[in-house]
Amino acid sequence: MTDVTRALALVTGASSGIGADLARELARDGHDVVLSARTLAPMQALATELETYGARAVVIPADLSNPGAGQELASAVENRGLEIDVLIGNAGLGGIGRFDQMDPARIGEMLQVNVVALTELTRLLLPGMVARRRGKIMLVASTASFQPGPRMAVYFATKAFVLSLGEALAYELRATGVTVTTLCPGATATNFFKTAGANENAFGPAMSTAVVARSGYRALKAGRRVVITGVLNNILAIGAKLAPHAITLPAAAALMSRR
Repeated sequence: MTDVTRALALVTGASSGIGADLARELARDGHDVVLSARTLAPMQALATELETYGARAVVIPADLSNPGAGQELASAVENRGLEIDVLIGNAGLGGIGRFDQMDPARIGEMLQVNVVALTELTRLLLPGMVARRRGKIMLVASTASFQPGPRMAVYFATKAFVLSLGEALAYELRATGVTVTTLCPGATATNFFKTAGANENAFGPAMSTAVVARSGYRALKAGRRVVITGVLNNILAIGAKLAPHAITLPAAAALMSRR
């Protein structure tokens, strides 16, 4: 599939939204791409589109909410004889509601996709990059990473995990030739809010997925440790880190209640 002139990128959550636009950025910039998500048809259409940029694409359906799915995806890549040079850990799930009233199955899915599968897949693909002394990893977190989020407690906590993991790995790997970038978007025009049961407008003006992907990809190429998309989101993230929880907790709870 690949040749010496084209690096190969794996994008999870690639059927739509930020993941699909990150795949487009990669293809336009000379990468071949492995697309992975639960829904096959949109990825097949995207693979055909990416060919117009000169990219070759492999589609590997995977439901990362299933236990062991990260291992299965890594094995599927290895069985095809593919070496991943760029990993985009974009797949993610959300859910809104008071913790004790939420569906336990939904909580389990969020933990599996946002934390377990992301960590598992990163751990399995990283040693090859380190051995080759080249590679790039993007972990997609959120501006939710910077504070607790009542009524989306688990989602906010999982994204805080992603940010913490990404920053730590970036430091650990600083002399290996492998960089780790954590992308922290704010409100983005995707299906996320509908799936999570949240009101997109409660979080402020939504950025387009194309703008978020372009900003994230530029940061990935530059080897930046963390990128927060948009000026307003940067201000909000800084405020969330500096303001006392006596202010941020009720503010976050009020936003989550605007459904």
